[in-house]
Amino acid sequence: MESNRYLVKPGDALYPKLVEELETPPDLYVLGNPEVLLAPAISIVGARLATPYGLAATEMAARISAECSLVVVSGGARGCDHAAGRAALDAGGDIIIVAGTGADKIYPAESADIFFEASEGRGAVVSLLPWGTGIQKFQFPQRNRIIAALSRATFVAEAGLRSGTMSTAETVLDLGRNLFAVPGSIFSPTSSGANHLIANGASIICDEQDLEQAIAQEYGLVRGIIHHEGAPRGEVLSALFASPSRPRELSERLNQDVLTIIKTLSEYEVLGMVSKLPDGRYIASKEAFLSHNRND
Repeated sequence: MESNRYLVKPGDALYPKLVEELETPPDLYVLGNPEVLLAPAISIVGARLATPYGLAATEMAARISAECSLVVVSGGARGCDHAAGRAALDAGGDIIIVAGTGADKIYPAESADIFFEASEGRGAVVSLLPWGTGIQKFQFPQRNRIIAALSRATFVAEAGLRSGTMSTAETVLDLGRNLFAVPGSIFSPTSSGANHLIANGASIICDEQDLEQAIAQEYGLVRGIIHHEGAPRGEVLSALFASPSRPRELSERLNQDVLTIIKTLSEYEVLGMVSKLPDGRYIASKEAFLSHNRND
């Protein structure tokens, strides 16, 4: 078996606790980095035949989520799923693709880029099916349950009333977790499902600030400096909100290279977001706290 292939079972150290909340948590076939299953994650779902509006909303959500140090979970399908994975990767984040085939199979072919990057160091591809299994359409509803279960919250970019996205949303509600949804035109069939969710209690997301605030409230994470190098901006600032720390302490706590941490701290210092104490520790500045409170 290849070194990046894993079978993770309920009760294993690498099995996500959130998925164990399902009535019958399944075995998970994982291609890539299984540790990503334990990281804070948000599921981003939407229509396969997405409109430009839905794709734009998806890309916005994935980019901001990645900049908040969240792993982005999707199904890897065409449309919103692919847009979510691509935007998160481009923003320096990691992704989880929950496949409807074996984790070592790519479906659809249009999503080959995100499948490859997820399995080769930028996250993981997860499946309920054994290695080598082809398309099993009857498995897609079960796949949707795992997409919902992997995250504390799910973002619905665009969805018709009868769709896989709505079945994912139903699992989110069954698990008692939060739904975020983007409103759309009452004349657009691809927005009817999202509008229905909002009318029945889903948190409405109208712009970037709404999503940043929702993530801050749900995960306790703030959006970092916009970047394209994968540095842990959001995590670093969140850690400094908790307590002043030295670069080495942050490196060990966040499991990040100390040079990357130092570079991040230097950028924050230039922007006035952090200051260095005489004993070598860094502390979040008053402006950082005020900015955080405005977003709350």
